[in-house]
Amino acid sequence: MFSMYAEIIRIRFLTMLAYRVNYYSGIIVYSINIGAYYFLWNAIYGGQPSMGGLTSQQMVTYVAISWMARAFYFNNIDREMALDIKEGKVAIEMIRPYSYLTVKLMQGFGEGLFRLLFFSVPGMLLVSFIFPIQYPDSAATWSWYLFSLLMSFVINTQINLITGLLTFFFYNNEGIMRAKRVIVDLFSGLILPISFYPEWAQEILKYLPFQAISYLPGMIFTGAMKGEEIYSALLVQSTWVILLLLPAWMMWRYARKSIVIQGG
Repeated sequence: MFSMYAEIIRIRFLTMLAYRVNYYSGIIVYSINIGAYYFLWNAIYGGQPSMGGLTSQQMVTYVAISWMARAFYFNNIDREMALDIKEGKVAIEMIRPYSYLTVKLMQGFGEGLFRLLFFSVPGMLLVSFIFPIQYPDSAATWSWYLFSLLMSFVINTQINLITGLLTFFFYNNEGIMRAKRVIVDLFSGLILPISFYPEWAQEILKYLPFQAISYLPGMIFTGAMKGEEIYSALLVQSTWVILLLLPAWMMWRYARKSIVIQGG
């Protein structure tokens, strides 16, 4: 079974490899985006040593690593699922000897692995020559960050799976998918670190999974989190990985029964 899922990852990786030139241009676009945030945050800091628990240099690093990490955890699995459901392809997937949701997770991972190697890593190298990026100085921090990044991918993909499954119930959930993308980018800390939000907003976001996608990995990478704070962040991510399994599984189970009933 593991070899089958590994093959799914490989196939998606090779599929993405055929269109790698598109991602090289994307690196330039992301670099320009990071540059815009660099000058914006320099103006906001205005010579202040730190804001929101981040120094100005840490903020530059946070912005760069968050946008490059997005290339890894971002995917359109929800849109692919919506298309499968609308076209009826999902009915065939249900009778095959594997888990449809796991297959989609593995496809997303294959895509994310490609983006990591051909987009994120080259992109970080490029912006390092332009902006003052501060990399972690210990192997332990790198290890915790990579583990945190992996969990951010799983959490984001689980949210995509749940969004995709909503197609069974709403038939056309294009608006929900668009709203989900905006909400994730805004409340994950990608656009604005959560520590810059008002206190009441931070309290609310603590009980939502979005911070576990971008904010927590970014804070670990910049060194703004250390020791027990890192362990707490990883615990939050691990908790959401487990909690998001339940709604996805329940929705998939109900959807399978609904299709059987509709089919007579």
